[in-house]
Amino acid sequence: MLEPQLLATLIRKHRKAAGVSQLQLAEMAGVGKTAVFDLEKGKATIQLDTLRKVLTVLNIKVQLISPFMNQKDDHEKS
Repeated sequence: MLEPQLLATLIRKHRKAAGVSQLQLAEMAGVGKTAVFDLEKGKATIQLDTLRKVLTVLNIKVQLISPFMNQKDDHEKS
């Protein structure tokens, strides 16, 4: 499981490597500056859409791995 503090560190490192401030990142992602501050502090209650926007701007990809990923849903079966 991805811990909030690990995600916070990853976001901060990517932002700094990109040479942008927290305020600039917020503007680029179309989110409030408090959202970026909270993300970098490891706040666990960030909205998924906000996180998605920030990760997209920083070019961070998230990979979902599940034992159900290769299974067809019951409604897809003929």
